[in-house]
Amino acid sequence: MKQIKYLLKREFRLFLTNKTLISVFLLAPVFYALLIGFTYQSGKVENIPVIVVNHDNTPLSDQLLEMLQDSKPLKILSYINEPANLKDETIKTEAAAMIIIPERFEAMMLQKKYPEVNVYVNTSNVLTANFATKAIQQTLGTFSAGAEIKALQKKGMNADLAKTQFEPFKANYITLFNTTSNYLIFMWPAMMAVVLQQVILLAMAVSFSEEFKRESFIKDFAGKEKYAVAVMAIKCLPIWVFANFNILFFYLCSLYFKIPVPDNVWNFFLITAVFVVAATNLGVLVSIVIPDALKATQYLMVIASPAFIISGFTWPTYAMPEFIKNFTAIIPLTPYLEALKIMVVQNGSAILTKKYLVHLLILGWVYFIIGWIALKIKIHFLFKKYNISEDYEEQIPTEENPNLIINDENFLN
Repeated sequence: MKQIKYLLKREFRLFLTNKTLISVFLLAPVFYALLIGFTYQSGKVENIPVIVVNHDNTPLSDQLLEMLQDSKPLKILSYINEPANLKDETIKTEAAAMIIIPERFEAMMLQKKYPEVNVYVNTSNVLTANFATKAIQQTLGTFSAGAEIKALQKKGMNADLAKTQFEPFKANYITLFNTTSNYLIFMWPAMMAVVLQQVILLAMAVSFSEEFKRESFIKDFAGKEKYAVAVMAIKCLPIWVFANFNILFFYLCSLYFKIPVPDNVWNFFLITAVFVVAATNLGVLVSIVIPDALKATQYLMVIASPAFIISGFTWPTYAMPEFIKNFTAIIPLTPYLEALKIMVVQNGSAILTKKYLVHLLILGWVYFIIGWIALKIKIHFLFKKYNISEDYEEQIPTEENPNLIINDENFLN
């Protein structure tokens, strides 16, 4: 028991005195939570620059221009003459689209010749292009319907009948999830999960590799190689404890940024806890297998860096090649993001997240078992190298004698 207390205090001391680790694990999540939150705080993209070239300059074309100007998402840049180079003008003004109203637009409409309004969409940024296209389509559709109904009314048809002639059936579009299309609600929780996994893996990358490198592991854990599970738990405990501070801060930020809170809070915390354990176990496994801290960090970043892209959160996994789907399935972030989407964005019932909880549990156990086996083997060969056995358990450092060093000729050499 004395040694356990000593090792626990030692582990927390190592964590709290490592300035790099503190800054990465505690300060980085705070920075990213606020940065991403304020970046997407508006939730919707508004005042998107859109160029409108009005070649007609008649009351009807001016009315269309006014309707486009009244559209809240759009910021209309009105041109009388068409720019010499449409592409260069689009780039210069950062316009998401360019609308060309043709000459004799009003005359052709009155003559039922159906003039063509060309809309050039700048898809170099898919997000702004989609928002702009949606607003333009809605405005042009409303204008077209209004013009058709007015034409029928001029022929003597009453307004209600004119509407049914133009619209033979009515389609109702009802949004189910994230009804305001708020980008903050969609992205912020997911990015916080990415940040949490990233800092956990970075912290765990150096946990065992640093111990093996400076050989302090041999001194402090001599005689305890058969208790590999306890060793792993002690090394992970500071991460598990301080991860709660990050989660609590994320929760407070979600209240400030008005992110929906899951109906079943206990289910959310259960899945989040399992996610933290699974990510920790992955970091432990790599840190044990890769003896160099820098290399362990590099390998984990190779796994973590593309994790969000291939998770299926933004780009569906069914559109990915099979080998990518198999790779993404072994990253804890993938099932967690799917569960997070159900809990926060879709506000689904807890039963729908069960398969993702099971997925995380399986990953956690697999990484734990492989890590445990690897640690047992590594400790065995290290202690064999220095001729250390369980007889040295009496010489293990404790709170009363923390500076005690194993008196072994091979170890000292």
